[in-house]
Amino acid sequence: MDDVPATAEVVVVGGGMLGVWSTYWLAKAGVPVVLLEKSAIGWGATGRNGGFLTGGAATGYPALIDLLGRETARQLFALTMLGQELAHEVVHEEGIDCDLRRTGTLSLALSASGLDGLQTHYELLRTDGFAGEMLDRQATQALINTPLAEEIAGAFLAPTGGLLHSSRYLAGLARAAQAHGARIVRAEVTGIHTAGDHNLIATTAGSIEAERVIIALNAWTDTLVPETTNVIVPTRGQILAYEPREPIFTTATGADITPTGEYWQQTPDGSIVIGGCRADAPNKDSGVTDMTATPDVIAKIEGVLPRLFPNLSDLQVARRWAGLMAFTPDYLPVVDAAQSSVSTWYGGGFCGHGMPFGPIIGRYLAQAAVDGTLSDDVGILSRSRPSLA
Repeated sequence: MDDVPATAEVVVVGGGMLGVWSTYWLAKAGVPVVLLEKSAIGWGATGRNGGFLTGGAATGYPALIDLLGRETARQLFALTMLGQELAHEVVHEEGIDCDLRRTGTLSLALSASGLDGLQTHYELLRTDGFAGEMLDRQATQALINTPLAEEIAGAFLAPTGGLLHSSRYLAGLARAAQAHGARIVRAEVTGIHTAGDHNLIATTAGSIEAERVIIALNAWTDTLVPETTNVIVPTRGQILAYEPREPIFTTATGADITPTGEYWQQTPDGSIVIGGCRADAPNKDSGVTDMTATPDVIAKIEGVLPRLFPNLSDLQVARRWAGLMAFTPDYLPVVDAAQSSVSTWYGGGFCGHGMPFGPIIGRYLAQAAVDGTLSDDVGILSRSRPSLA
């Protein structure tokens, strides 16, 4: 990593998904940009997640419509679909080796009522022009190479969903940004202060005077953007990986064993990576900043696959870990201009869905740093939206 410069045209704070994408778009456009990261690229959530590149927000499409209205929900869902496509395009263009593959995302129904809910989700998406397919139990079994438990009634398949190796993905994107001229500096930002029409950024390695700033700290957003306190809330996610097995799962797959949901994939080397079960943690691990896996949640995760697939009772755990996501009260990210600094914008609170949002929100933030204003396209994600009142 580079040394801290005295001045910069644009400074991006945070080397996770949003920060690296913002940096990439700026560098590719020829804008001098410095990315500040206190630890390593992808250290907080991106390098620790389940590797899902799926469309949509944290809520299902019917709930999104109830919250935003039909047309606004459609626009937001379309943004995430564009984010998916941008990820595929850039990975191909930059030659990033991250096992990105378009597998589809399979959402399992564990009851007849669960299947009815997925049917409603499917019909609304189809009417609004988004691809999907409802599968009965037999068609679901055809995608999973181990017998299903009786409770699995069917599934919804989103064909555009994908999987990747998240830490290699982000590391490759960071290298691409550097190849386009970005500077990446290891330093922790301790404060941002307005100095006329500039910002003075205090770091553990010196100060930088910057014309424009993008804050991409997700779980740590409120340390630099006070108005997001109790709005963008750190939330621990816990994951484990099983020892490699024969090919079993062909898609990104999820089910609601608990109210907060479970998700898994089988990687190209045969490992099965699974996360979820926050509902079994005190307060659903909301407000937790300790990135340590806990025995109670891990034990619950270990019970998911044997319950749904009886022949997988002999899976062997290879490792366990945790990372920090960030959630908001309405389960949508916040993207806005910071109130306490000039020419400063931020994004955070992706509620476990930063992978599809990262490319497109990063592009909007990069454009704001060029134009001096944030596009109305993301006005629905502002801090002042009614659902955060």
